[in-house]
Amino acid sequence: MSNRFLTLADVTEALNISAAQAYALVRSGDLPAIQVGGRGQWRVEVTELEAYIQRLYAQTRAKVDANGFED
Repeated sequence: MSNRFLTLADVTEALNISAAQAYALVRSGDLPAIQVGGRGQWRVEVTELEAYIQRLYAQTRAKVDANGFED
């Protein structure tokens, strides 16, 4: 059985970003997450991470279509 939820450490590994960046994504609401347990550990549902990645692909495609490969 695969895990439904990921820790922020899992998210940092999957996206190859820092822990601070992962926390900022959650805090801003860009990456929906829940807090569980008495210590309020953050968890991100796998489907939410996949949806976030797909949104980034769509945003990148739109940017490239509008501006080419410029930053």
